[in-house]
Amino acid sequence: MKKVLILLTLIMLAQTAQAQLFSKERIANKENFDKRFLTWGYFLGFNSYDFKIEYEDQFGNTNTDVISEPQGGFNVGLIGDLRVSNYINLRLEPGLYFTQRNLTFPNFQEARDARRDVKSTYIHVPLLVKFSTKRLNNIKPFVVAGVSRSINLSSNENNPEDNNEGQFRTTKNTNYFELGFGIDFYLYYFKFTPSIRGVFATSDELVPDDDPNSLWTSNISQMSTRGIFVNFTFQ
Repeated sequence: MKKVLILLTLIMLAQTAQAQLFSKERIANKENFDKRFLTWGYFLGFNSYDFKIEYEDQFGNTNTDVISEPQGGFNVGLIGDLRVSNYINLRLEPGLYFTQRNLTFPNFQEARDARRDVKSTYIHVPLLVKFSTKRLNNIKPFVVAGVSRSINLSSNENNPEDNNEGQFRTTKNTNYFELGFGIDFYLYYFKFTPSIRGVFATSDELVPDDDPNSLWTSNISQMSTRGIFVNFTFQ
């Protein structure tokens, strides 16, 4: 489902951009919008979070590897945009992100031990630099890059119970870097922007079990989030 939605979004971006690029010059909508020093807006979208897992025993039995299955989630948030130049903007995009990942541990036969559902509710705050091209009719492609930090409201980092009691623990705070692209569409009443962004954690999110020989966490050296965001922005 995730791949289908991303493919449809890419097709929509390509077709709309092609129509604008190869059509005759049109009346410019929101002609002075990008001359403002500060602009505001909001976004809605969906996400797919996953875990990148690294192991202590790099050459061990692959049957001990943890299987991470991403589930689709959704996002909502606000945008603050500061104009630096005609082609560079600084953006702050605080948002609320809901997601879930399912982890399967092949060492266990019983379902209650072999599976952990990791539900997360993030307050995600990225600081991004937006590099835009020259406006073409009523569209302006761009790329973004930046850093971010999130607070997991569903974190059980300080929970005294661990996997022996059915609790898979992750850290509360995570740092990331982000990279993506999108297209600004200047409509008659507002600017609409679909975008796709990759998000990559730079910090370890695993809270190991108290038992150093735990079958759930002892072979994991690092567990970091990676994800895809598809956002639709209105300004």
